Amino acid sequence: MSAVPTPPAGSSRRELGAFLRSRRERLTPGDVGLPQAPGRRTPGLRRAEVAQLAGISVSWYTWLEQGRVRTSEQVLRALSRALRLDAAETAHVLSFVQDGGPPADAPTWVSPNLLSLVQAMTPHPAVVLDPHWDLLAWNAGYAALLTDPARLHPKQRNLLWLVFRWPPARTLLADWEHEARALLGQFRSRAARRPDDPRFAELTDELLSDGDAARWYERRETAGFQPSVRRFRHPAVGELRLRYVKLAAVDEPGHHFLAYLPDDRDSEDALERLRSGD
Repeated sequence: MSAVPTPPAGSSRRELGAFLRSRRERLTPGDVGLPQAPGRRTPGLRRAEVAQLAGISVSWYTWLEQGRVRTSEQVLRALSRALRLDAAETAHVLSFVQDGGPPADAPTWVSPNLLSLVQAMTPHPAVVLDPHWDLLAWNAGYAALLTDPARLHPKQRNLLWLVFRWPPARTLLADWEHEARALLGQFRSRAARRPDDPRFAELTDELLSDGDAARWYERRETAGFQPSVRRFRHPAVGELRLRYVKLAAVDEPGHHFLAYLPDDRDSEDALERLRSGD
């Protein structure tokens, strides 16, 4: 096999390589059915062991970890199996050879139709996000549940910023750590495919100033979106159980519509009280 040129700095291939290495180092030979040699000092699996399990050459796997080569979906699926990746981690790995999704430079405007939908959801909180999780439009229900984004600096109108850098979020979200880690994992998966995107870089720097985010980011945790019920402890109306619904805007590539729907009658009543200010 001929020498392979190193791609320019900042390539997403470096992120893929670092992710593969982090997952290799967390496994032991026993995890994959290999014998444990006495006196072994290498943390995790050796590159040769991963290559053997995946059915590829050691050189090729080494180049992958070094970010020096492109590869195929077939190879990445084999590596995902060899490294015992879960569904979210496998999807993250495959994203490096599949379509990266909507453009990161999606329009900053929101169509009248989508804006009308957001407003019609009141008192149910609703918001429109761009690919960076920047808030483009929201309704009174969203402002009452969290905080009014209009009062924030434009760079702070971002879901990641609210969860990690807005102090009340840690008490407002009953399961803050679980929610925060999942959101950060989704962010990392998307940002890894846009290594030269200035907004992702700006948000990453902001997030890494938070100790929890920095620690989890270092672990290269990834996650996919999962519909779920989120619990809020609101200082004005008490506990709410809200179903988190996310939809892609077909006619506005890159935009997502998020809504919080009451999971029980008490939560529905609480949203009504938030709207009325009672």
